[in-house]
Amino acid sequence: MNSPRSNSEVSPFDRLHPTVQRWVWDQGWHELREIQALAISGVFASEDDLILAAATASGKTEAAFLPVLSQVADAAIDSFAALYISPLKALINDQFRRLEELCERLDLPVIKWHGDAAAAAKAKALRTPRGVVLITPESVESLLVRRGEEVRRLIQGTAFVVIDELHAFMAGERGVHLASLLKRLEAQAGRRLRKIGLSATIGDFSAAKVFLNPAGPDRVKVLEARSGQAELRLQIRGYREPNAGPHGTQSETGEPDDVRQATDEIIAHLYGSLRGANNLVFASRRQEVESYADGLRKLCEHNDVANEFFPHHGSLAKGLREELEERLKAAALPTTAVATTTLELGIDIGAVTSVAQIGPPASIAGLRQRMGRSGRRDGRPSTLRIYVIEPDHPEPADVFARLRPDIVQAVAAVQLMLQKWVEPGGSPGLQLSTLLHQTLALIRERGGVGAQDLFSLLGGPGPFSGVTQADYVALLRAMAATTPKLIEQSPDGVLMLGALGEQLTERYDFYAVFMSDEEYRIVTEHRALGTVPIFNPLRTGDYLTFAGRRWIVEAVDDKAKVIRVVAAPAGKVPKFPAQEGAPLHDRLVDEVRSVYGGTDRPAYLDATGWGLLQEGRETFAELGLTSRRIVQDGDDAFVFLWRGTRATETFRLALAHVGIRSETETIGLRAPNSEAGRLAAALAQLRVRPPTARELAAQIETLRRQKYDALLPDDMLRDAIARSRLDMVAVAELMAELP
Repeated sequence: MNSPRSNSEVSPFDRLHPTVQRWVWDQGWHELREIQALAISGVFASEDDLILAAATASGKTEAAFLPVLSQVADAAIDSFAALYISPLKALINDQFRRLEELCERLDLPVIKWHGDAAAAAKAKALRTPRGVVLITPESVESLLVRRGEEVRRLIQGTAFVVIDELHAFMAGERGVHLASLLKRLEAQAGRRLRKIGLSATIGDFSAAKVFLNPAGPDRVKVLEARSGQAELRLQIRGYREPNAGPHGTQSETGEPDDVRQATDEIIAHLYGSLRGANNLVFASRRQEVESYADGLRKLCEHNDVANEFFPHHGSLAKGLREELEERLKAAALPTTAVATTTLELGIDIGAVTSVAQIGPPASIAGLRQRMGRSGRRDGRPSTLRIYVIEPDHPEPADVFARLRPDIVQAVAAVQLMLQKWVEPGGSPGLQLSTLLHQTLALIRERGGVGAQDLFSLLGGPGPFSGVTQADYVALLRAMAATTPKLIEQSPDGVLMLGALGEQLTERYDFYAVFMSDEEYRIVTEHRALGTVPIFNPLRTGDYLTFAGRRWIVEAVDDKAKVIRVVAAPAGKVPKFPAQEGAPLHDRLVDEVRSVYGGTDRPAYLDATGWGLLQEGRETFAELGLTSRRIVQDGDDAFVFLWRGTRATETFRLALAHVGIRSETETIGLRAPNSEAGRLAAALAQLRVRPPTARELAAQIETLRRQKYDALLPDDMLRDAIARSRLDMVAVAELMAELP
């Protein structure tokens, strides 16, 4: 099962429990995979935490559990022996099926623990805790909140905590939540719990080490498999969208008058390329998912063949999603799922022939994760197609559109993927909403806690390391000032839940820290236009592009999630509104700039895509953008910053601070109705007196992005934005670079 070794060397396979060895033989495996051999040696060699990094479908689950189960099989552990934490219930169900037989042979229970799991099995496990628990972060929270006094007994002997899809927890409030839960579990256990993180997509192992062991990241070992990568076949396909209407006009709904022919061409190509096999097609928004799935279904009907194309997104009923997942996994009928990010993570859907992406990738980590869903069978290539639409004849005055930014961004993203670069994990910021939630949860878990004990449990190294003791005191005071109260203080100084705190912690949805619907409603004086997620900070007077038109923000009701707009002066609008785009990293935008300056023809670019890339490069050269940073076209200014979204957004706020309204684009800012003299004067004013982060944050009106932000005062939220979401260093650097 392993290569020859010296007499004194023990092979990874030989380290496994005899029953585990027999199970491996029964699977018909001829050898252990690289990551499995590395993990077995790593688990047995030390007590360090581990990160197992390997390609999708490389056997990471078995890599963790073969040695974990071997160590706990015969141990006298009078509690749960191991916890497996997953971001998805569907992934837990998959892993249960993979582990059930092996655990049965070892006489170890394996328990699914999430909202849809059988209550009887969980009740039995609570009475007699043994074996392996497969659980979501939200169910860990439920255990701590509802059964705080019992948790110590349940995990007193727990030997391992396995965290799947580790990269999915390294950004956003859900990852902060899990990191806090791990600290709380260790407080209950009275010791450190050994952790094993699994991922196919980590760009910064140092950040991952801090996540697993914030107090001792040097005691985390990275075990990375270098083999097992499938052959990669990829293509970027470019499409030209005819100009809207005979004169570029639009209907009253804001939609172009003509049929969107490029979309029809993409649907036709998907139909011809994907029929007869299992595939995944990813689109950014739910509306796109439904549109492409419906177009493919209609094409099947038109050709009198059975439909093979089905949507998959978070708004669909759980039963419909599960039916599609099972159909993909069974592979009895050819099936293509058109999905948002819901199928990006490692749910077992069997072998997928190819993956398609609609639009340019915004995240290299996401692109790698999606690409890894195909080529999962030995010897099968990993096939990826990226479809990009650009306007056929951009208006001469639309400088950004003439640069063909989407096709260039797609090329840049693929180049970075081929260079094996992935976005590093960023700082989580202050995360006050999640800190408020964890404060309520801890008080509920323990019945009452002193303020200093709360800070000791939640603060320090870990997810809230940026929160000072003074910050936390201010948060507690704000929580005590709500009506009704979130918390109250007894005469002896113990903090207890107030009426509102009791009400919130008793709700079933308390266990999750994220909101299911974070979209804002866009309304005019006469009607509602629709809903859209707002990624960028907005203020009254800002531009907002929606439904094919440019609007001016007239008022923001942040608590009600309503933005009132009025029509902006006519003018060409960006094809893909920046407000709907995912944030871009500085490195990706820098690669975009490099692609513009290149002369090579990427082999993976089709003829139309190559033509679009050439046009973008010609415009780049014509405008002298190697050195030129501001292009004026009439009263419209185009400011080329060549920075990621965070820096660009901060600079946009700085311009707004001195009276220049602008919109964020991939490679800079578009400032309509901003003649050269006004812009130059504004930049000079910024140099004389640069704004502070707090002055910029004071302008932002879309403050409440997380679940419990509505319970916090505006000044506290603005202070958090100033300290953790704005890039003032970039503003200073850009002021030195711009003319």
